[in-house]
Amino acid sequence: MKKRVFANLLMALMVAGLFLTVSCAQKKVTSDPQSTQPSQETAPADTASDNPLKPVATGDPDVDFINLDIYFEFDSAELTGEAQALLQGKAAYIQTKSDIKVTIEGHCDERGTTEYNLALGERRARSARNFLVDLGISGSRLSFISYGEEKPADSGHNEDAWERNRRGHFELQ
Repeated sequence: MKKRVFANLLMALMVAGLFLTVSCAQKKVTSDPQSTQPSQETAPADTASDNPLKPVATGDPDVDFINLDIYFEFDSAELTGEAQALLQGKAAYIQTKSDIKVTIEGHCDERGTTEYNLALGERRARSARNFLVDLGISGSRLSFISYGEEKPADSGHNEDAWERNRRGHFELQ
C-alpha cells in the first residue's frame, strides 16, 4: 500500500515538474499599426516584408481566407491586436458565405511535450473560435482541432521558425 501511494506521489511530482520545466525563449513581437490591415501586394510572403509574420493578401478573398494565419506569442492563446483585426476580416468573409463551415487549426512550435502542445494548440484554436462567435458567427459553422507541433509551417529549429509555427490556420469545409 505504501509503495503504491509513494509511486503515485512520485508520478504526480514528475508530471508537475515536467509542466514547470517546459520553457522556451521568449521573443517579443511588436505591433505594427499598418500590419492590422492586410497588404494588397501580390508578391510571395517571404519577399513582401521584413516581418515573416506580416499577412500578405493576394486580393483573392477565398485564397486569403485560407493563407492568412493568425499568430500567437510564446506559450499563449491570447489573441494579439493583429490577430483580432485579421479575425474581423475572416468573420466578414464567413458572413458573406452562408454555405461554408470553417475548421480552425491550432498549432505550436516544437518546444514542449506533445501533450502540452496539443493542449496549447486547442486553447489557441478555441480562442479564435470564441472571438469569431463573439463577432456573430454561428458556433455551428466553426469547428477546431489541435495539431500541436505535428504540422509545422517551418521545419527550422530557431526563433524565426518557432514564430511561424505558433499559429491558427483556417480551412474551409
